[in-house]
Amino acid sequence: MVPNKLKILLPLWAVVMAITAVTATADYVRPPARKTLHFPWDPKPSSHPQQVHISLAGENRMRVTWITSDTSSPSLVEYGTSPGQYTSKGHGDTTSYSYILYSSGTIHHTVIGPLEHNTVYYYRCGGQGPELHFKTPPAQFPVTFAVAGDLGQTGWTKSTLDHIDLCEYDVHLLPGDLSYADYIQRRWDTFGELVQPLASARPWMVTQGNHEKENIPFFIDGFESYNARWKMPYEESGSSSNLYYSFEVAGAHVVMLGSYTYYDENSDQYNWLKADLSTVDRKKTPWLLALFHVPWYNSNHAHQGEGDEMMQVMEPLLYAAGVDIVFAGHVHAYERSKRVYNGKSDPCGPVHITIGDGGNKEGLANRYKDPSPEWSVFREASFGHGELKIVNSTHAFWSWHRNDDDESVRSDEAWITSFTTTGCVAKEQKEGSEYFGSLVSLKG
Repeated sequence: MVPNKLKILLPLWAVVMAITAVTATADYVRPPARKTLHFPWDPKPSSHPQQVHISLAGENRMRVTWITSDTSSPSLVEYGTSPGQYTSKGHGDTTSYSYILYSSGTIHHTVIGPLEHNTVYYYRCGGQGPELHFKTPPAQFPVTFAVAGDLGQTGWTKSTLDHIDLCEYDVHLLPGDLSYADYIQRRWDTFGELVQPLASARPWMVTQGNHEKENIPFFIDGFESYNARWKMPYEESGSSSNLYYSFEVAGAHVVMLGSYTYYDENSDQYNWLKADLSTVDRKKTPWLLALFHVPWYNSNHAHQGEGDEMMQVMEPLLYAAGVDIVFAGHVHAYERSKRVYNGKSDPCGPVHITIGDGGNKEGLANRYKDPSPEWSVFREASFGHGELKIVNSTHAFWSWHRNDDDESVRSDEAWITSFTTTGCVAKEQKEGSEYFGSLVSLKG
């Protein structure tokens, strides 16, 4: 006998999945991608820590997240700077969620610290399980970010992760579309297993994409799985939502925005962004970065115009604050722009980089506008990842590495100069008063 609620949900589920399939393929034809990875059943004790990942959680602190099958395991992290010698410990809290017929395990979030900069820590979760280790970011330059969006769980994803693992990086930035679970909750679990070797060793700072929404009208709110599993430092940065937040590392202030939550001038996100940008001290953090999912500058035929409304509202704020670089995903290809603002090249605008090429199951977006816009410098439909090495307060080196027959090939590179070396910050501070009003003025 099928329960009445299930009788209602099953047809609705079929409609949702059909809509998802049409949306994913209607705009353009993608070339074949590598197959989705297969994860064999690997039973573990119910208290065994699984899907471990870490994220920055305020000054000198790290959040450790993991999942257990039972409800009695403690949210305990023991850690120290020598293998097997745990001189400190932290206690956290738990959450869980249900989705149709799926029930998550117990999700543990524990913040540890204060921690020393540029130091390797050895740790274990829940008082048992294997010993893991992570390295904290440096206190000052140089600092390196690995950047890759739209990852998924395919053979190309594995290739991208293998290449990132060879990179000497400090923090991973992911501008949305993590697991491509697309309502199949078990895929969140397999994604956690896939990325654990990297995400347990370096902080992963993520924002949401369209594949994280997973809402079912009248039954399930959007981003429930994402918010439960990937808690970011939104409270630590004064935000009311896990969908947008900021953090600082070395000499960079990084703003993570939400393309799929309200962003109009009356929204919480818009007002939070104004307040956050108004407190940036360019002497302390001479580099200012922003990430979100849907690109504003995109010469690919895929997803044309989808970021226009957000751009119209928020681009003036980023320009007034003097943002140096903007990273986005969504389009399954790579593109780098000149400094740009209001639809055209501008020496005081940020460099926009679309990097939604991590390896997703939908394949590549290989149709570009011809001729290319004057602001577009380099574009290519290949899977890969990027590396941003901020060398000092004035110069950073950006490189994009194509996955070429499983070899990481540097295919695009550029030196980028911070606005702190130009007159742009002073110019934008003056113009920024229109947007920041009575909030604390920007510090040059």
